Amino acid sequence: MSSSDISARRPLAVVAAANFVAAAVIFGLFVVAALFSAERKDVTAGFDEVAHVSYVAHIQRTGGVWPALPSMHLLDPRTFQFTERANYLNHPSPFYALLAALGPTLEGHPAALLAHRLIDVGIAALGLAALLALGLAARWPRHAFYAFVVPLACIPVLAPLAGAVNNDDLAFMGGAVVLLGLWQFVANGRSSWFALALTGVVIAAWAKLTGLLLAGGFLGAVLAYLLWRKRLPYIWLGAAALVFIIAAAPYLVFIWQYGSPTPETPAQLALLANGAREAGWADLPRQSFPAYVSYFLVAFVADWMPTLVPRNPLQYAMLAIPAGALACAGAGIALSLRRLWRRNEAALDVVVLCGAAAIAATFAIHVVYSYGRHLATGWLMDAYPRYYLPLAAIVPLAALSLVAGIANPRWRSVLLGFLIAGPILFRLFGAPLG
Repeated sequence: MSSSDISARRPLAVVAAANFVAAAVIFGLFVVAALFSAERKDVTAGFDEVAHVSYVAHIQRTGGVWPALPSMHLLDPRTFQFTERANYLNHPSPFYALLAALGPTLEGHPAALLAHRLIDVGIAALGLAALLALGLAARWPRHAFYAFVVPLACIPVLAPLAGAVNNDDLAFMGGAVVLLGLWQFVANGRSSWFALALTGVVIAAWAKLTGLLLAGGFLGAVLAYLLWRKRLPYIWLGAAALVFIIAAAPYLVFIWQYGSPTPETPAQLALLANGAREAGWADLPRQSFPAYVSYFLVAFVADWMPTLVPRNPLQYAMLAIPAGALACAGAGIALSLRRLWRRNEAALDVVVLCGAAAIAATFAIHVVYSYGRHLATGWLMDAYPRYYLPLAAIVPLAALSLVAGIANPRWRSVLLGFLIAGPILFRLFGAPLG
């Protein structure tokens, strides 16, 4: 190798090293924040943690890995003894069976909660590590790399959620693995990456239904693209079909048992009816579908930084940051679509478009399903952005697609500055976590 080759490669090596250091710092800060939350969080404060812990404790007590949902009860959050109150969760059991096997006995042992939370920290940390690995594999320049990883690190609920027992952590990890696998497979075509993506689909799907919709929808869209471009060996198409069946198996069992992939158990129905009545929604006129969609969109943006206390004017103003980030992502999706139409798409464009398609389809199902619950009970608390954590990285990726389409260096720098600084400002001043 000549000296000119060495000098040409040296800047790339320097950038790669700097990006690796930044990724390591972000990963370390995330783990510290998650551990701090795991040690300090009240089990009754958000994320339905008592219900999730009770699910784990039920499996530990009975030894069954697929419990009858109506038979489960809630733990007392103080003594961790079972009460007569029914558990309202309607998720499949793999996540809870995993914790039941790995963690200490929960029933009657409140101190055992920390060990189970630490398992969740590890699960979420693996997810973040997969996304950081994607950013490093992409070999972006330093500021573009920051524009990808900083928004992920600043997701308001990510560290608190990682420090709690919750199946969203496993769904996030599975989705991150799918993103890494499919990014690498589209970029270099190595079959090992496709196998990793298939594994991620099963992980996300077995965590919760939205994991199946997002990860499975994303994989399905990438498969459609690869078939269109004649880049997918048929053996992998057969493997993907088998994985789809495996991933959907828990929900097929639910349909056979309860008639729905989201069983409406008596406790689930009572939670909605009683909650709507206590909030004063039950007796209010039901919203029209267009009005509900508008409400849902506003609540979705606001709940990116959830809070149980009223926002002040500054915190309301800060909501312009996630709204702006979504607008940038939308513009980036349009540019990726144009590149696809002109047949000059890169891996970034394929991942952005396929991920956006999966998110859009899931969001439409989410809104329609939630509207049905609103009509039945008046319920108005279904717009949870954390359900979309499996593909949350699509938003900064789409924003980078917009960056790639801006020729003017000054405007490109301005946009990168917003994408990097905006999430930090919103995390600091958007609202206190409730």
